[in-house]
Amino acid sequence: MSEITKTDPSKFLSDIIGNSVVVKLHNGIQYSGNLQSIDGFMNIVLDDGKELVGNEVGKNFGDVFIRGNNGT
Repeated sequence: MSEITKTDPSKFLSDIIGNSVVVKLHNGIQYSGNLQSIDGFMNIVLDDGKELVGNEVGKNFGDVFIRGNNGT
C-alpha cells in the first residue's frame, strides 16, 4: 500500500501557475485556460479562457476572472 503525503495547498497552487486548468463553478459551467494567478480568497485569473458547456467549447473569452466564492 502506498503512503499518502500531505501537500501544502499554497505551494501546490503556486506550482501550477502557468499550467492548463479547468475550474468548475457552482452552476455547473466550467472554464478552461492557463492559470495566471490565484489569491488567498481563491480568486482565479485565466488567460486563453474558454467556457465549457458539457464537453463543448461555448465561448472563447481570452482573459477570465473568477471570483473565489463561485468555484466548487
